[in-house]
Amino acid sequence: MGFKLDIFQDQQLQSDYIEWLVDEQSVNAQAHFEKLWLYYANPKIEATGSSASNRKLNESGRCYVQAQEYGLPARITGLVRSANAGVFGARPVNQVQRKEVVIENDIAWRVNATVDFLFGKPISFVSKSPDGQKSAEIEAVLKALFAANGYIGFLQDMAVLGSVYGFVDCFVRPGVEIIERTSSSSQIPPPDSHKAGSFDDVLKLAQTIDLELIEAPRTLPVLEENDYKKIKYYVQHFGQKKNALSRKSSFLSRLLSVGGRSSAARQVVDVTEITSADAWQRYEDRQLVAEGELPWGFLPVVHIQNIAQPYYYEGLSDVEPLIPLQDELNTRLSDRASRITFQSFKMYLGKGIEGFEDKPVSPGRMWYTDNPEASIEEFGGDAGTPSEDLHIAEIRESLDKISGVTPIVAGVLKNKLGNLTSAVALKLTLMGMLSKNDRKRFTYSEGLKRICAMVLEILDTANIYKTSEADRGVDVIFPSPLPENVMEKLKEAQIKKELGVPSEQVLRELGYEK
Repeated sequence: MGFKLDIFQDQQLQSDYIEWLVDEQSVNAQAHFEKLWLYYANPKIEATGSSASNRKLNESGRCYVQAQEYGLPARITGLVRSANAGVFGARPVNQVQRKEVVIENDIAWRVNATVDFLFGKPISFVSKSPDGQKSAEIEAVLKALFAANGYIGFLQDMAVLGSVYGFVDCFVRPGVEIIERTSSSSQIPPPDSHKAGSFDDVLKLAQTIDLELIEAPRTLPVLEENDYKKIKYYVQHFGQKKNALSRKSSFLSRLLSVGGRSSAARQVVDVTEITSADAWQRYEDRQLVAEGELPWGFLPVVHIQNIAQPYYYEGLSDVEPLIPLQDELNTRLSDRASRITFQSFKMYLGKGIEGFEDKPVSPGRMWYTDNPEASIEEFGGDAGTPSEDLHIAEIRESLDKISGVTPIVAGVLKNKLGNLTSAVALKLTLMGMLSKNDRKRFTYSEGLKRICAMVLEILDTANIYKTSEADRGVDVIFPSPLPENVMEKLKEAQIKKELGVPSEQVLRELGYEK
């Protein structure tokens, strides 16, 4: 069955284009974004079975393979990989023994450090409504909204997805009661939020709104042809696991059956969702299972770029530019481990001694021979390699420069830091990290502002909580990620208050709730 797009009432939206997105574009997107996530998470899979590649892995004593081995040469892993076979797809190389494989995931801790700098502390939402009472109510609604969606966990998940993939999309899904109220809003009078108990209902309904973070491999946005910044249709395609088993009665499954029972696996269906500003559809295995109209008048999706990138829907990923250097670092560390394994134990070459191969080497042991040409030569042992250490150090410095995240961010102090007794010296040391953090603050704060405005407009359309365009403006306040002197902050707050800054804003910047 094909896609039936009559509900969208758009002649330019063709079913063959959606099929191309799902069949071809989705495969390319999933392969690209999956590699970024695997380099970040670096999961491992167990080598089970009797295949040739698994036997080669078992020879090394480590019965698993890690995702970042994808970038290592075959002379180290003993496996050759193809770009079309995925990260874990590999086949053994003849006459090449698997050597010591060392993986040091320098990508993950840098990404996590940037997330800690951005959303390591709770942020605050300040309403810009001219009405003081309504401003306090709006802030309470937003606080209840984000608390119901995980608050700091939601923000950190958003930052991780954006940092890995380069962007993150948030789908605003109102609860069932909000949708029902919207459909019958013309018959129900708008509630008065100032009456006793009515505002508690507003908070409860706000908590039913789901802020769903969409991971990049499942997104297939249809952009405006003349403006890449506007999303015309938001298409998602992904495999959803069901709480059911899929039993196959094929000939192969009968051969693999045990005890007369056929093999079974968890059922997975291919889901395709198409959403516009006016309608939505959901397909499962190309079968239309649900559709409906949207009463909001806008597409309930907020797109956030990790770091702004002009002329592209995707932003700049923190993982992608680090992959070549990560591969080079893992290669050199693996080479060094192989060299150490070979040289750390002394070896002996015995000449002219009968049965030398059966004689153990231990203190106090002597060998006897009548051969005057007999000799024992010692070789091996570890030796210094300054060029190798220098090369590894330069790779690490390159990772620092490209990512903007230095080891001091993770708490690794070195003797070259100098005197960091003042806040100015610390800021100069972390200048690259702070500059990158400021760029991210802008993109993520703009996205959070759009989410807040979208939620308030949904509540207004449903006649749950009435707001105007001026009431939906919000400021996002980020706390400083650096340790600060409390007395200096208090003096700064006192000066701001003398200059006329409202007391509520000063207290909020200090971390106190109203």
